[in-house]
Amino acid sequence: MFKKILLPTDGSDLSKKAIKRGIEFARSIGASVVGFFAPEDYRAMMYSEYIPPSVLSQDEFEENARKAAEKHLAWIEKQAAAAGVKFEPYFLASIAPWEAIIAAAKKKRCDLIFMASHGRSGLAGLVLGSQTTKVLTHSKVPVLVVR
Repeated sequence: MFKKILLPTDGSDLSKKAIKRGIEFARSIGASVVGFFAPEDYRAMMYSEYIPPSVLSQDEFEENARKAAEKHLAWIEKQAAAAGVKFEPYFLASIAPWEAIIAAAKKKRCDLIFMASHGRSGLAGLVLGSQTTKVLTHSKVPVLVVR
């Protein structure tokens, strides 16, 4: 049924829990996994010739994002290897991580997105938004949500 499963992570404990379950699921059905990390893209506000001294340069941001991606994706790779599941890493910085998750599923030809939900509701859900809800709303690829 499912052959390639996208496992997005934000590095949280809840995300790690979902990834472990996603890898177990992949192993049980003989699927491979794509570990995915989407740091929120960074754009410094520049005013003509003035650059605030505390602002990261684009190169510094990209280096920090690469290091974070390597850290989070290495953890997923370790879990997949321990379970004997084929693993592929992928990361893409994006202004909207939910869009990057959907784009990653499409680019890597995943037929399932397996992800966590923080379960925010009420004002917190409205103010903070939910990447999972946005993926559920916009994805054409099936999404399995773990809480």
